[in-house]
Amino acid sequence: MNITKHIALFTLLLMVFSCQTETKEEKQTASYAEELHSFARPNTSAIKHLNLDIDVDFETEIISGIATYTIENNNATEIILDTKFLVIDNVEADGKTTTFKLGEFDELLGQPLTIDIKNSTKTITVTYKTTEKTEALQWLTPQQTADKAHPFLFTQGQAILTRTWIPIQDSPQIRITYDATVKVPKELMAVMSAENPKTKSANGEYSFKMKQPISPYLIALAVGDIEYKAVSNRTGVYAEKSMVDKAQFEFSDMEKMVVAAENLYGDYDWDQFDVIVLPPSFPFGGMENPRLTFATPTVIAGDKSLTSLIAHELAHSWSGNLVTNATWNDFWLNEGFTVYFEIRIMEAVYGKDRANMIALIGRQDLDDEIENLKKEPNRTKLKLNLKGKNPDDGMNSIAYDKGYLFLRTLEETVGREKFDVFLKNYFKTHAFSTITTEKFLNYLNANLLEPNNITFNTEEWIFQPGIPSNQAIIASDKFANAEKTLNHFLKSDTIDASLTIDWTTLEWVHFIRNFPKTMTAKDVSRFDEAFNLSNATNSHIAMVWFEQAINLDYHGNNVDQNIEDFLIRVGRRWYVETLFKAFEKNGKTEEALAIYKKSRANYHSVTANTIDKLLGL
Repeated sequence: MNITKHIALFTLLLMVFSCQTETKEEKQTASYAEELHSFARPNTSAIKHLNLDIDVDFETEIISGIATYTIENNNATEIILDTKFLVIDNVEADGKTTTFKLGEFDELLGQPLTIDIKNSTKTITVTYKTTEKTEALQWLTPQQTADKAHPFLFTQGQAILTRTWIPIQDSPQIRITYDATVKVPKELMAVMSAENPKTKSANGEYSFKMKQPISPYLIALAVGDIEYKAVSNRTGVYAEKSMVDKAQFEFSDMEKMVVAAENLYGDYDWDQFDVIVLPPSFPFGGMENPRLTFATPTVIAGDKSLTSLIAHELAHSWSGNLVTNATWNDFWLNEGFTVYFEIRIMEAVYGKDRANMIALIGRQDLDDEIENLKKEPNRTKLKLNLKGKNPDDGMNSIAYDKGYLFLRTLEETVGREKFDVFLKNYFKTHAFSTITTEKFLNYLNANLLEPNNITFNTEEWIFQPGIPSNQAIIASDKFANAEKTLNHFLKSDTIDASLTIDWTTLEWVHFIRNFPKTMTAKDVSRFDEAFNLSNATNSHIAMVWFEQAINLDYHGNNVDQNIEDFLIRVGRRWYVETLFKAFEKNGKTEEALAIYKKSRANYHSVTANTIDKLLGL
């Protein structure tokens, strides 16, 4: 071979190698979208597996231990983890002590933990402990639990709080598997978002495995004097002893829900679906931690009337846990899909009437949210811009109910049969991955709209404020009857309680929400006397009644004390924020502050931070 051929071959090989290198670099660069809420740079080095070994100390209220990570190292000399309010004692790379530094503290994001590694490093190990400022953890005294006998601990990682109890790359784009060893007092049980024990260990040590890759915000831990009761061979409940039978009854349709969900959109990929009922300070209705949904006791109504929450968290096993929003700007991809799926599950299990009532309640919530945000219309877009803001700011009815309305409108436009095929393929195609809004829209166009020659104003729905005019119209005969009954009662001298005897919680909520603003104190009193609403044991009915009592300046039937007791006992942010907003809106700030002084200590940081901001503290 002559020199010319040598040069030509060398040039060709160089070009091929260059193209391969560029392709590989482009692929790496495209692996992770720009992340506003994490210091991590996963395109250069990303965690893939966590082995966690921790001690839970209730006396000091500290978790301490060791987090060891297997990493994907793209020729990097450092790896960055997110931390907030953690003490870092030591760091190792491949088993040898290495240098590290904590960066400047940011009030929202915490501190970057930059660890020096070699381009061949495969594992890093961080020895650390939490502090009293750790926001994900809520340590509860025995008095704050149902049984009043032992303390309790639970975590809440969403959106960016996992970094406050584990040093981690705290972005939803990061998907990891994990193992954990957790040591707790021997009279307590530990459970996680993983394979879980069904009985207490003899020595208080528990081992966990999560073999499916999940985002860090879904790593969850609860520790308490709890028991387990099965509902089926793959569903069951954990709760304190006084609550476990009630929870088992309330959630006895869980297996039916799983079957309905699988019939709609494919196999349940997480093996087990259990629910733990937490103490009432839990800040959300539920949290979809894989294999173990965390739930508020406020859904234990005794008649299964609030179990749409369980359907919602189950639906997250597909939309959120299986296919996850890549960034918090894309949060609607988690929640809009989940509300849609929840309502389809409820329709399959309980019928169209109940499903439509749930959808219409959400539609009313959406109208309220848009009214609340009329001075900030950009916050009513589905695709958000949360730069410099807490992701919690995007966790409102826009993501949930506008997202649902968009999908329902799509369904009605293309037809349910085609839409179901599309969604089933969407979940299967993107299983165990994360997705941006833009990537979803490309998939939507290529797999639903273009093949069916359908024109749809997708850009307006996603990127513009407000609700487009081509929205699906949601109606409910049962709600129409509730409104008719309300008007009848207002015009009558007497109230015939038999007209409401078969009402569900949803009908009561709609009935109370539709009280006219001009309603007289006499009428409010008449309704309370007829139905004893100020002493309602159903938490959702109580919440909307208390809101109306504040709005209409009603003080009968011990309602003021009951509102205070409710706000001290219940930490569910939606309920708490609704009532404090009512105080604020009606110029009753002093009353609100007086109650909040007593209640704040019972709230998780998620709820407390929201109310602090609301009341200007």
